[in-house]
Amino acid sequence: MKKAVIRTESAPAPFQGAPYNQAIRVGNLVFVAGQLGVAPGATTVEGDAGAQTEQVMRNLAAILEAAGTNLDRLVKTTVFLQHLDDFAAMNEVYARHVGDRPPARSTVEVAKLPSGALVEIEAIAHV
Repeated sequence: MKKAVIRTESAPAPFQGAPYNQAIRVGNLVFVAGQLGVAPGATTVEGDAGAQTEQVMRNLAAILEAAGTNLDRLVKTTVFLQHLDDFAAMNEVYARHVGDRPPARSTVEVAKLPSGALVEIEAIAHV
């Protein structure tokens, strides 16, 4: 199968020019790189994990739209939290965006995220 690069200006470019893409589409699946609570062309959103999760979900939505799909078509996400104590704040925002048929999900606590972020989410969606 052919691998197609997905790129949009409506979400942040790869972190500090790192060698990865916002997303890759292969067949009917889109693999979205981990998104931080960073607005396009800006720094990490100020505020708690809930505020950062809101921006993460906007970034995911923009990338998925560029790939021809949307948040309703998510099949798997992985959430990385700097502090597992932020689970409830992240989950409240996340739940509003994924609807009544949420994807499979893993959530893990990590030692550190880029730019001092509190949350990062990567995703796989069906087109």
